[in-house]
Amino acid sequence: MTQGPLAGVKVLELAGLAPGPFAGMMLADHGAEVLRVDRVKAVSDRPRRDVMDRGKRTIGLDLKSPEGVAAFKELAAGADVVIEVFRPGVAERLGIGPDDLHAVNERLVYGRMTGWGQDGPLAPTAGHDIDYIAISGALSMLGREGDKPTPPINILGDFAGGGLMLAYGVLLALFERERTGRGRVIDAAMVDGAAVLFAMFYNSGWGARGTNLLDTGAPVYDTYETADGQFMAVGALEPQFWAALTEKMGLTDLPDRNDRAQWPALRRRLEAAFKERTRAEWETVFEGSDACVSPVLSPTEAAEHPHNVARGTFVKVGDSTQPRPAPRLLGAPEPDLSPATRLLDLSEWGLDEERAAKLRQAGVLA
Repeated sequence: MTQGPLAGVKVLELAGLAPGPFAGMMLADHGAEVLRVDRVKAVSDRPRRDVMDRGKRTIGLDLKSPEGVAAFKELAAGADVVIEVFRPGVAERLGIGPDDLHAVNERLVYGRMTGWGQDGPLAPTAGHDIDYIAISGALSMLGREGDKPTPPINILGDFAGGGLMLAYGVLLALFERERTGRGRVIDAAMVDGAAVLFAMFYNSGWGARGTNLLDTGAPVYDTYETADGQFMAVGALEPQFWAALTEKMGLTDLPDRNDRAQWPALRRRLEAAFKERTRAEWETVFEGSDACVSPVLSPTEAAEHPHNVARGTFVKVGDSTQPRPAPRLLGAPEPDLSPATRLLDLSEWGLDEERAAKLRQAGVLA
C-alpha cells in the first residue's frame, strides 16, 4: 500500500522520454500509484534503474493491437490520471485519446505532454528542449555577454517547463474534480512552460544576455576560479552581503559595485583574489557567513556536503544516490523510492487474472 498525500490516486503513465516519466515520478514521490505502460519487448523481470521510474510498477502492452487498446481502456476505467506523451493525433489514431477514455471514465484526468502543444503550426513537427526554449524567448537570455546563447542542458524545457508543469496541472485537475466530479484534459506544452518560468523577465527592460544583474553581467553575481582550478559561486547582491564578502576576503579600495562602467575592473579584482586560495580554503573562509558565497560542487560532491547530509537531501537506494523527493510535506510518511518492477496482478486495476492470462498468451501483455 502506498502512502502520502496522493495515496489512492492511480496514474497510467504511457512510456516516453524525460518530461513524462518526470511528471510521473513527482506524483509517485508523494504517494500516487503509478503504472508505467511500456512496449511489450521493453519490459523484463529486472527492476528498472532509471531514477524517474522510482516507486512505480510497469507492464508491457501492445497498443497497436485491438486487444491491447481494449485492455488499456479497462485499466483507464479504474484510473484517476493518464499521462500521454505522443505527438498530437497519435493517441486518437490508437483509440486511446481523451474522448475514447472519457467515454469509459468521465472522472479521468488526461495529461498531454508535448513540446509545441496540441495546436499551432509547429504542433505536428519534431523538436527538443533546445527548440522549445528557443521559441519561448528563454534561450536568448542565457549565456555570457558577447557569446552565443547557451542552453542549461535540458532542464528548462523537459523538466521545469514540461514534466513539472504537467504534474502541477494534474493536481489542479484532481482538485477541480472534487467539485465537479469530472476529469479534464491538460495540454502541457514545454514552450508554454518555459515562457511562464521567465515571466518576470518579459517586458521588464532586461538587457542583452550577460549584461544584467542576475545573468553574470554583474561581478557580484558570478562564479570565480580558485587556485586549484575549482570554482566559487558569488551572489552578494545586497549591500550587507557584499560587506561580508569584502571583509572575509580582506578586500579594500574596490571599484564602485553600483557603477556599471566599473564592473570590468571590479571583476578583475575578484578574479585575482579568488585565485589566491583553493576552493577548500575559501569554503573555510566563508563558512557560517552571510557573504552568499558557496562552492560549485559536482553531483558526487553535493551528496557529501554537510548541509545536504544533515537534511538528507540525497538518499541511497541500492547502489544509486538520488535526490530526495521535493517539496517536503512535513509529517508525511517516507515515499517508496524502490526501482520500478513488473506488475503481475492487475486485478486492482480492473483486469482480472483470467483476462490477463489470455492477453499474455496472445503476446499483447508482457
